[in-house]
This record gives sequence, C-alpha cells and structure tokens, in this order.
Amino acid sequence: MLERLQTLEDRYEKLNELLSDPEIVNDSKKLREYSKEQADLTETVQAYQQYKDVSSQLDDAKAMLDEEDDEMKEMVKEEINELSEQKAELEERLKILLIPKDPNDEKNVIMEIRGAAGGDEAALFAGDLYRMYSRYAESQGWKLEVIESHESEVGGYKEMIFMINGKGAYSRFKFENGAHRVQRVPATESGGRIHTSTATVAVLPEAEEVEVEIHEKDIRVDTFASSGPGGQSVNTTMSAVRLTHEPTGTVVSCQDEKSQIKNKEKAMKVLRARIYEKFQQEAQAEYDENRKSAVGSGDRSERIRTYNFPQNRVTDHRIGLTIQKLDQIMEGKIEEFIEALIIEEQTKRLEQIGE
Repeated sequence: MLERLQTLEDRYEKLNELLSDPEIVNDSKKLREYSKEQADLTETVQAYQQYKDVSSQLDDAKAMLDEEDDEMKEMVKEEINELSEQKAELEERLKILLIPKDPNDEKNVIMEIRGAAGGDEAALFAGDLYRMYSRYAESQGWKLEVIESHESEVGGYKEMIFMINGKGAYSRFKFENGAHRVQRVPATESGGRIHTSTATVAVLPEAEEVEVEIHEKDIRVDTFASSGPGGQSVNTTMSAVRLTHEPTGTVVSCQDEKSQIKNKEKAMKVLRARIYEKFQQEAQAEYDENRKSAVGSGDRSERIRTYNFPQNRVTDHRIGLTIQKLDQIMEGKIEEFIEALIIEEQTKRLEQIGE
C-alpha cells in the first residue's frame, strides 16, 4: 500500500510541474486533463503526507522512551498512544481512498421513473418517488431539470424523466436504480385493503460527447405536437421532438419545452446517456460475476426497496436495512440509506483488493 501511495505522490508532484509548463498551459485539452487528474489525487496525497508526518512523530516519540526520566516517560507514552491512534485512523482512511473510484461518480445524473405494476396506484407512487428525489436534490443544493413527463389522469406520473445537475450527483443517486415497491391503502380503495404496487427507477450518468460518439446520420428526428394527460393536445406547434438512434434502436422523446431546439438538446442528453449505459452494460456482462458489488447488479427489474406506509417502514433489501421513518424519507431524507449503501460498496471493494 505504501509503495502505491508513494507512486501517487510522485505523480502528483510531476503534475505540479506539468501544470506550470507554458506548453501545457496553452494546450486547453491537456490542461483540463492534468488539472482533473491532480484534483482527483489531492485528497489521497494530502492524507498520505499526513500519515508520513504522524509516522515520523511516532518513531521520534518511541526513541525518546529510553532517554527520558520516569515523569517524562509517562508523557511520552501518552503521546505514543495518541499518535498510534492517529496512524491507525489514517491507515483506514487511506485504504478507502485507494479503492478504485467509479469514473461516473462526479457526473450529473439523468433519472427515469415509471409506474410499473399497479395501474393508477403505481403512477401515484412514481410521483411520490419523484417528489422524494426532488427534495433530496434540493437539500444538496443541486438543480433539477425536467426533460419529459407523462402525467396520469389520477395524478402522479406514468413516466418522469429529469436531470439533476450537481457535482457528485451520480455517486449518491446510483443506488436508486431498480424496482421500488409500495404497500399501502390506495385512495381509490373503499374497503381499506392494502395494495402492493411498483415503480421502476433508472439512473444514468450524463455522458459527455467525447465519451459517446453519435453521428447525425444515425439519428432520425421526428417532430410532433405536445400532449398532456389522456393524450389531449396542449400545444398546436410541432415543438415536441423524438430522436431514434437507428444503430441501437434507442428512442427518446422530449416535449417539456416550448422550443423545438431546446427539446432536441434535452433529448440528445438522454439519448447519449442511454447509449453510454448500453455500452457499460455490455462491458459489465463480460466482467467476472464474483466481482460484482453486493449492493446489486443495477438491473432495474431487481426489487431493491419496499415502502410500507401502514407501518411507517422502509426496507432496503440489498443490505437488509429497515428504517421506521417512512414519512421523513418520503420528504427526501434518504441520506441514511445512501451512506449505508456507500459503506457496503466500499467494504466489498476492499475485500476484492485484499483477495
């Protein structure tokens, strides 16, 4: 571990030199590339430098034990205990920092929520999930932008596609990928019986143009008038846009904006993200099954969480965590689940590193 850390520190120092080189400063692509690499290394290198400093102080303190009188020895022993604790904490922190990072973690995120089993109640629950994620994004200071929505006649959404702009958004939302199950008495149920419905959530990292090459000749563009709940027209102009990427068969439509140009821009973001996800899934299929994280495969058909309204209970089935605060969670307070899932993912990756 220490050899790897020293290699990272050497690279960090080299990057400092490169970023001072006039030739690099005048090359915007390399400047951006090296600046990002340096930023990614900063926290790890600083922790390693702190670790070396504490280790040095600890060695000095141990050497003093043979030279001091009894009174001073007690003070030195206390210092050794404190430094030993600091060193152990830093070692654990460095192990976490050395875990290979998901290259998508810092990206914006595109989320797609759809009512699944349960008809109207599934659409209402999809609306509840959208509100929950909206509140959480707001608490993080992130910007939410609706791309496409299809409201249900009774409220909620048959489908809701939106983008969350914020540093690290994907790292927090990626665990929401999958099927969410709700158990409650629907407003339309006169007999008071509990129904079970589901909504699916897809979480896609926003893909940059350099990551996914899409040729204009491969995209079919169709325009149409926007429609509201029940299919009625809400716009007489042909502002809605449907993009079809013919090589992959991926279809995206957007009608949220009044401008055809803006709808096309939004649709392109979703199209790029979906194609990027497709490439990632194909690569993941070739990955050793035993190396997958225990938090789930990310398949959106996989049931990940149950929201039980009568008992005010939410259970995440991937990690066996149950929280009796459903009312607060539906208000966007999902941090406890996110933190637990991050820890689970880190633990599994540490185990893989140690194998």
